[in-house]
Amino acid sequence: MSRLIIRSHDEFASYVGQKLGVSEYHTVTQEQINQFADATIDHQWIHTDPERAKTEGAFGSTIAHGYLTLSLLPYMWEQVAQVENVKMLVNYGIDQFKFGQPVLVNSRIRTHVTLKSIANLRGISKVQLFVQMEIEGNKKPAFEGIVTFLYHFN
Repeated sequence: MSRLIIRSHDEFASYVGQKLGVSEYHTVTQEQINQFADATIDHQWIHTDPERAKTEGAFGSTIAHGYLTLSLLPYMWEQVAQVENVKMLVNYGIDQFKFGQPVLVNSRIRTHVTLKSIANLRGISKVQLFVQMEIEGNKKPAFEGIVTFLYHFN
């Protein structure tokens, strides 16, 4: 899969309103879910207890934390676009975000990215991306919303 290469604010701006691409699929494993539970101190059984989730849960298996799927956005975004000539990148915000479908353990997910807007704030590029995380085989996305990054180009 080839990534979009963006070297400047003006190059970024030329894509406003366009789909920038889609990441590769990533399989969410129980090990990854457990590691996220350890890192966030969120060991709710629907995430970490496969036997209980199978017998008592609403989904028939464990599910990934919603914030685990959200935390994969930078990894997936880097598969879509390579932004060059950047001194610094800052996560700035998340807006109009909705978790629409749980991600079951061993599901394959990928993210679709569209450039919603870009603004030049005194030399800093405020980039708003509309993102949708697809679960392979599901019509409804795991989530969708707008993430905002601040790019400090050289």
